[in-house]
Amino acid sequence: MKEQTSFYTYPGRYASEHGELEQYRASYRANISCKEVIEHSITAHYGNNRLDPACVKQVVEQFGHERVFYVLANTVRQKDFDGRISHDNKAWAKTIPVCEDPDGFGGDRNVYFVVDRPPHTGLTDLFLTQVRKAYDLEQEKKPSVRDALGKASVQPAQTTAKTHKGQER
Repeated sequence: MKEQTSFYTYPGRYASEHGELEQYRASYRANISCKEVIEHSITAHYGNNRLDPACVKQVVEQFGHERVFYVLANTVRQKDFDGRISHDNKAWAKTIPVCEDPDGFGGDRNVYFVVDRPPHTGLTDLFLTQVRKAYDLEQEKKPSVRDALGKASVQPAQTTAKTHKGQER
């Protein structure tokens, strides 16, 4: 069952100024929920020094790629110092826009949806790698719009016009 909360990309201050606090709060709660489901999924699917790829499917089906990517990019950015996160995943995280969201006391609200429960940050890195691979495979399976348009223009148009006897021009 997919989480139905829309993804809100602006910080709390912006939401407050533009009358969008409810959307912000709902999306923020969904980010925290996504983080918790990721943590639970990693814990449940890790065994024998292996992370079962089924955990990725479960989380993505529930929250969608956009929110999962946002939570994971935020996590990697918050743990940029950690050497257990691959350079590829750190570089990828910088390509995902994550808004700074300071609270009224100068703290960072984004720390509340940092994946940090698995006993080892390396498992979070492995999970992220699997999410990215699954996404890439999914994108390869989808036909591109360009290909679909190309196939449509190559196929000859079928005409249904019939000529009747006695109709000559």
